[in-house]
Amino acid sequence: MTAKKIMETALHHFAQNGYEGASLRDISAAVGIKKPSIYNHFKGKDELFMAVYQDVAAKELSFAEAYLTPDSKSTFKTQLYHFLIQYMERYESEEETKFFLRMSFFPPTHLRMESMKLSMGYIDKMTDLAKILFTSAANRGSIRLNVSIEQATGAYMAILDSVFVEMLYGDKERARKRLEASWHVFWQGIRSGD
Repeated sequence: MTAKKIMETALHHFAQNGYEGASLRDISAAVGIKKPSIYNHFKGKDELFMAVYQDVAAKELSFAEAYLTPDSKSTFKTQLYHFLIQYMERYESEEETKFFLRMSFFPPTHLRMESMKLSMGYIDKMTDLAKILFTSAANRGSIRLNVSIEQATGAYMAILDSVFVEMLYGDKERARKRLEASWHVFWQGIRSGD
């Protein structure tokens, strides 16, 4: 139970203050334990950070899997578009999503390789999910593509990257404007004769 509480508290501190600004002393005080007690569960700040990062990455992937699984309840277009909207809303409201995106783009320098391996694995899995979704839609006749599935998937992921960057550097309104402009061009560009 304590390890879980330490990770939950550490998430808040890492999300608010970044890796460098979060201290084990502050985390332990917030949990209600002495700093040395953290070492009963984690070797140090690096191991705690990576444990939190891995946990959050798994939760973010679960969100993506749930949204990007072929779904007969909504149209293909709606499913793709709403995933992007939901990601923007999660970034605004979910500390885990905010932490994950910030650390994916700005990992601690000395943990860069380990962090990037995790975040790139996440992006690769999301790309695979999007490709499966495009393939399913094309096979069902939900869309006739003007481009290859790989190109459509790559363009969709580029929109997602663009939205990520705007959420990190801009604000919600700028991200929404970027999404609207790029979504329109994307949707018109990938379809054939619809």
